[in-house]
Amino acid sequence: MTGIGDRFTPMTVRSFLRATSSRRCVIAAGAGAAVATAFPSGTDASAAANGTSRRTGTWASVPTAVPESDVGVVQDRTLRQVVRTSIAGDAVQVRLTNEFGDRPLVVGEVHVALRTGAGTDILPSTDRVVTFGGATGVTIPAGTPVVSDPVALSLAPASDLVVSLYLPERTTITTVHGFAFQENVVAPGNVTGARTVTATATFWEWYFLSGVSVRTRSSDAAAIVTLGDSITDGAQTQNNADHRWPDLLAQRLRAAPGFPERGVLNLGISGNRLLHDPNPPLGSAAEGFAALFGQSALRRFDRDVVAQPGVRFAIVLLGVNDIGHPGTDAVSSEAVTAADIIGGYRQLIARAHQAGIAIFGGTVTAFKDDAFGFYSPANELIRQEVNRWIRSSGEYDGVVDFDLATRDPADPLRLHPSYDSGDHLHPNDAGAAAMAAAVPLGFFR
Repeated sequence: MTGIGDRFTPMTVRSFLRATSSRRCVIAAGAGAAVATAFPSGTDASAAANGTSRRTGTWASVPTAVPESDVGVVQDRTLRQVVRTSIAGDAVQVRLTNEFGDRPLVVGEVHVALRTGAGTDILPSTDRVVTFGGATGVTIPAGTPVVSDPVALSLAPASDLVVSLYLPERTTITTVHGFAFQENVVAPGNVTGARTVTATATFWEWYFLSGVSVRTRSSDAAAIVTLGDSITDGAQTQNNADHRWPDLLAQRLRAAPGFPERGVLNLGISGNRLLHDPNPPLGSAAEGFAALFGQSALRRFDRDVVAQPGVRFAIVLLGVNDIGHPGTDAVSSEAVTAADIIGGYRQLIARAHQAGIAIFGGTVTAFKDDAFGFYSPANELIRQEVNRWIRSSGEYDGVVDFDLATRDPADPLRLHPSYDSGDHLHPNDAGAAAMAAAVPLGFFR
């Protein structure tokens, strides 16, 4: 994340130098430590009292580490970040994260507001200060997240929420979601509450931000987690357009007459695998980016699925990187069989059911002649065996046949030309729409 001029490019951040101080809440172990408010089991305090509201996830992303060669520093800067919510509510909570930091993260001030226009300008009447245990700032220990106090703010469905973080001290960017496909900005000083900021840099990640939940007045509100890789994360869909297939699924749910309120949380991460953490071959180019692929789905499942506020459903679309990475972006010794992948799915199913979550399996989409070196006749046989099991085993609570929805009828081993982004692996915007349309809404009643 070394600086290039005064612009943050994807996976790039510039160093800045000047510190200020701010009142803050220290989240720490031990007697007398202040603790930010959190609601148990995805339900807020008023719901516990009268059963009239629920705390439900409306947006989420997967935090990862940063490659050592690409770490950056900011100081006395505001990070202004935009997220598209899925479900409406009348109060919000923000989840910040320092999960991959090796020292405390000092956040001087946080604001949320509704966006106006296409940039990062906010609607001043909606600007709210976010507190943590009543304090306007927070220090987050290394390796941990923190959830804010509830903030009264009325959000319509599909709102663009601007989250502004002020970092007063010299701060190493350690915990990110590396593929936001959303332009965010950096501005000098503490301008968390400003309508318009003068950006000194832009970036295409989400820094230190991993979740937003809302208070809804529906007793039946619930969240759907989409657990996946780059195809779920939104790779090759249009930037700043929210055309990832989970976004378009949320759109379908909102448009369905009389459908219960369902938040859709995108816990896809580009390069992610079901069975293995990143493990690039020594000396390979992948050493410069593999950290952004995130922990394996088996490792992150409890954080990214079970712990989401109000979660009741999950869709899994994983396996293509387990098949394709060994020998390309991962060591060859991590080559897998169809039985290995199916065993991983069975663990996700067992853990979801233990938590009372209905879990649906997505078939692995076609990738013949892909640009990444994944395809081979042997790898195709693994994909076919995995998909056969997903469709016929009956072990998932239902099947989403993404493969059938996006493959070329003239050559079923390839993506349909109309849905191919050009790399023969990632669907384009039309392909993402086809994937969203393939999800049976009846799963989520």
